[in-house]
Amino acid sequence: MELRRFFERAVRASFQDLALDDHPAAEYVADVLTRFARTESLLPRGLAAARLETVADLLLEVQAVWSEGPGFQPERELAVRRHIGDYTLFMTGVFPERVQRIASTRFYIDQGKRAYRFVWEHQRASARPDPPPFRRLAERFESFVGAIDYARRVHFTEFRLAFE
Repeated sequence: MELRRFFERAVRASFQDLALDDHPAAEYVADVLTRFARTESLLPRGLAAARLETVADLLLEVQAVWSEGPGFQPERELAVRRHIGDYTLFMTGVFPERVQRIASTRFYIDQGKRAYRFVWEHQRASARPDPPPFRRLAERFESFVGAIDYARRVHFTEFRLAFE
């Protein structure tokens, strides 16, 4: 709970500093940061590979969902695509230098936007009430990556000291 509160405060402060008025997206971003603070959440196990460590692995996992096993499970594809969005958002915001070394920032951004759009369109077709902000995450992906990067550079240290 402490970690969630830490990320929530840092993300809210960053959104406020950057005039990003989007409370649901801020909540979602704080949830992603909290979840991915644990490596096993960041790098899940899959059908295509023992550990899904890159965007390419995750894209192969989408393909494997369609071809592996006795029957196609659309909820698994949806979960993998959501993870692609979350993973690319997290990595480009928290570890931009690593993303630039292993791939390209543009590739990660494009894949993240595409993944969130897929999830949003699925939820829209399912007519789910009060869906998470996947449409805004797709449309404003770069802004939210910038907010995470800003939080990392400005607020993570500030709030970390407050929690010590």
